[in-house]
Amino acid sequence: MIGGGVAVAFVCMLKLADHWLAPKHYALASGIALCFGIIGAVFAGVPLRIAIDAYGWREVMLFSALLPFGVAALIWWLVRNDPTERGYRSYGHVRHAEDTPFKVMAGLKRIFQYRNTWILSLLPGGVVGSVLTFSGLWGVPFLTTHYGLSKTSAAAMATSVLVAWAVSGPILGAWSDRLGKRKPLYAISLGALVPLWGVLLFVPNLPVPLLISLLLAIGSMSGCMIIGFAFAKESVPRALSGTVSGVVNMGVMLGPMLLQPGVGFVLDRYGATISEGGSLRYSLTAYQAGFSLMLVWLLVGFALILFSRETHCRHYEYRSGAFAR
Repeated sequence: MIGGGVAVAFVCMLKLADHWLAPKHYALASGIALCFGIIGAVFAGVPLRIAIDAYGWREVMLFSALLPFGVAALIWWLVRNDPTERGYRSYGHVRHAEDTPFKVMAGLKRIFQYRNTWILSLLPGGVVGSVLTFSGLWGVPFLTTHYGLSKTSAAAMATSVLVAWAVSGPILGAWSDRLGKRKPLYAISLGALVPLWGVLLFVPNLPVPLLISLLLAIGSMSGCMIIGFAFAKESVPRALSGTVSGVVNMGVMLGPMLLQPGVGFVLDRYGATISEGGSLRYSLTAYQAGFSLMLVWLLVGFALILFSRETHCRHYEYRSGAFAR
């Protein structure tokens, strides 16, 4: 139920941005939203641990449960679906008589008739899944086991990926808007992620400064996935912009959903030893085999983006047939 409630936030924000902001700011708005989302994830780490130590887990959880009610009240009071409700000009699509309305299932069926929908739904899972699989689950034991770092230092280094990701989202989104193209930045970033992850995972005994630099570079390149939301919205009729945003968002979350347990499955297949503290310790070969799943998805994503159709930051015109399917 919590997951279902969270699911509406990002997609609804994208739909609001489509009405309230000029198209040239859409990718930037998506990046800012990603930035705030990752800030929330960062606060769920060390700051949450500090709060629990200071006030107790029940009190912290109760506050976390009540806080969304305040946010919901602010949304109800301040947010409007369209600027016209506040007396401003809307950037939203004005439906014409010849436009075709879409019901939910018909809309889902329709968006998959466009090539970009398939591509932009499949490839971001590799980007996001790799980041969250490493930073959120397997990165800390990998760094403590094979680099001898303390858990605190390893957690800080893993969190640095999220921080770089948060900062790069708005930058790459705005850069894409200014460039007037979606495909080049997305393709270049995906192409860079493969060797960056490869060096991090398959070259042992890296100097710590180089290790940190690689993690920051990976986080920075991972911000490219935010371009996919604007890219996908421009690839289908306006009436389907909310639907395609939801589908791309589903593809984003598919990455960690599959990669986190997938890497764990591979690690268990290689077997583990028990450390003096009683925790499981996996070999470097096991980690490399498990993390290879991330590289495979990224390689597939890089190949797929090459077959996408550039939109030049201009929205699909439903009646013109500007883009071939």
